[in-house]
Amino acid sequence: MKHVPIKAGLGLRGEHHEEVLQTKPDVSWWEIHTENFFAEGGAALRLLSGIADLYPLSFHGVGLSLGTAGKLDKEHLSKTKYLIDRFKPALVSEHISWGQYNNIHTNDLLPLPYNEESLEILSRNINHTQDFFGRQILLENPSTYLEFKSSTMSEHQFIDQMVANTKCAILLDVNNVYVSSKNNDFNPFDYIKAINPKYIKEIHLAGHEKVNKNLIIDTHNDKVCKEVWHLYDFTIKTLGPIPTLIEWDADLPSLEILRSEEKKAQAILDKYNANSTIENGLKTKRPTERIY
Repeated sequence: MKHVPIKAGLGLRGEHHEEVLQTKPDVSWWEIHTENFFAEGGAALRLLSGIADLYPLSFHGVGLSLGTAGKLDKEHLSKTKYLIDRFKPALVSEHISWGQYNNIHTNDLLPLPYNEESLEILSRNINHTQDFFGRQILLENPSTYLEFKSSTMSEHQFIDQMVANTKCAILLDVNNVYVSSKNNDFNPFDYIKAINPKYIKEIHLAGHEKVNKNLIIDTHNDKVCKEVWHLYDFTIKTLGPIPTLIEWDADLPSLEILRSEEKKAQAILDKYNANSTIENGLKTKRPTERIY
């Protein structure tokens, strides 16, 4: 296993696989969407093997539906575990959401009400998944567009209880915090201050689309906006340096443009002295040349 350094990384998408293998850019680490490599054999797995030989990896899933009230998809769990066992990524993550019930899958990360019933279901499924994988996973805070009347706690309180119940870790999506704050009218800086940095092992940054003054959609199809960069700077200043991913999934630009976003994140990390790595769940200071 190559440990993920506390530096900026990039999401690896199919359009850039060959270019990355041929040019070997000096990206510190890559994150892949696990479901893109579920096929048995073939070109995708060969490409991923080549990437894994060169770089530290983080695996990010979008389809486990850990918030579902029904049974988890055993086939999905098994395919994910196969990839984890084969490639041994430094980090494995999923979402605080649901998207399937009775083997019917949606194409969305659907939100949960923040109450005891949802917390019990989510915690049960996280514990089952971590036991099945034989390792800790990270859970990402969602982008939300409404608030449930049945919620009895704030999102960060819900996340605190989730971590206490399962010993999982957090993938903090700063763009999602900003999107949700605008859609649901809360202070994103207060949200960041309320999150326990001890449990955060990865950060996501992405672009979004402003539909109108009251609605922002988390689209991952553009550069990070200045307001999210400002919130990210505050996050690193407040919580300390954390491995940070530039996430871009639609209307993909050139690798050069992605790298320019990566360098912006790295500049903020450097400002707060990010010379360390994630290892065994702990942030450890070490010389840069020994990170790998």
